[in-house]
Amino acid sequence: MPIDDELIEILACPETRQPVTLAPAEILDKLNSEIDAGRLRNRGGDVVGKRIEEGLVREDGKVLYIIEDDIPIMLIDQSIELATGS
Repeated sequence: MPIDDELIEILACPETRQPVTLAPAEILDKLNSEIDAGRLRNRGGDVVGKRIEEGLVREDGKVLYIIEDDIPIMLIDQSIELATGS
């Protein structure tokens, strides 16, 4: 069951307080490719070993928070930095 839209509306990044939105499939696909290759680490430095089915992207597009079992994991150390720009 996907995360509730009303919940997404009230969630914010705990670091910057920016709003978050559901991550598009292309971001999840890129991250899952990195996970499959064993190269993706979260901001706490731990290797992300489980494929990401859903996530929330911070408004500036720099950080993703994983959604696991319909629960957003809004911990800074568990978030993933996203490549931005060129």
